Amino acid sequence: MANPSSIIEDGIEYSLGNFDGTKIVYDFPKILVFLEAKGKILFGQHFKIYEEDKNVLFKLCNYYIKDQNYCEKFEMDPEKGILLSGPVGCGKTSMMKLLRYLVPHQRNYVVMPCRNIVFAFNHLGYKTIEDYGDSSNFCFDDMGVEPIGRHYGRDCNVIGEILLSRYELFLQTNLKTHATTNLSAYELEDLYGLRVRSRMKNMFNLVAFDEKIKDKRK
Repeated sequence: MANPSSIIEDGIEYSLGNFDGTKIVYDFPKILVFLEAKGKILFGQHFKIYEEDKNVLFKLCNYYIKDQNYCEKFEMDPEKGILLSGPVGCGKTSMMKLLRYLVPHQRNYVVMPCRNIVFAFNHLGYKTIEDYGDSSNFCFDDMGVEPIGRHYGRDCNVIGEILLSRYELFLQTNLKTHATTNLSAYELEDLYGLRVRSRMKNMFNLVAFDEKIKDKRK
């Protein structure tokens, strides 16, 4: 019988904690060992978890494993999605791609660049909004820096419209939406409008990197 407190990658078993027969008692240092190993598989041997990232990662890990005590401490609602914000190059996208593997039994999500969604809209039109506004699980990457969509001469704030559609599903079915962004809450409001911004507050837990964190791509 498989041990529910461990994950096997490339033939190596990584313990994430201890299973007491009813629940997993997670161990954060062990989780970090697994995430760094998985990160090297996904992104290459240069990947590493930096000391400066561990506070953000600790919050996110407790969200993903739905640790009730820590979620309450960090004022996070496990029924909402994650909006991960931070400066360019801090590792937001990699972190959201990586954390999917921490709880493989949970429903996964696709990480999709917002600019790609807008390009699809420019080609296919409003069907794109229907496709991404449906009940599939997505993490919208680099939200807020995508161009305005244009189809047959008509402009459309594509991501804003998708968020409105997904908000209705969130109310009806608790559908989660995740996203990453380089922008502040005020900048997002300027871009998408007050109506979308108010719904985002209900849809997302905001988790933010320190603004002074270094660009890991340099």
